[in-house]
Amino acid sequence: MFRILLAEDNPGDVLLFQEAIKGRDLPCEVVVAEDGPRALAILSTSAGPTLDLIVLDVNLPKLNGDAVLRELRGRDSLAHIPVMMLTSSSSPASKASALALGAKLYIEKSSDLEELFEVGKVVEGILRGNQDARPATT
Repeated sequence: MFRILLAEDNPGDVLLFQEAIKGRDLPCEVVVAEDGPRALAILSTSAGPTLDLIVLDVNLPKLNGDAVLRELRGRDSLAHIPVMMLTSSSSPASKASALALGAKLYIEKSSDLEELFEVGKVVEGILRGNQDARPATT
């Protein structure tokens, strides 16, 4: 069973992400954080290092996705977990910043349902490619 932390404040986007994952028939548990501090709190628990993927919205309330990414990349126990930015921001500067901070991918959210389900395909590729990189504690 794969474990994903999804840091997203829009309930509609959470639902769409979960549907995209279900569409790939991936055995996943998706843990949702509604803001940056909540995401860091989850990452600070023992469950944090057992995650297989972290998906961050750039525009999270209280603490944005870049700040969360910066913090988790500074923690040795979390540095191995791939991070995908999934955001409505199309700013080239935002993309460059996220990639420089260590995000594996930066994907713009789409209102096109078919494109949204492609996110599930991308997530599947990341998870299946990193399955052997999970810590031995899982």
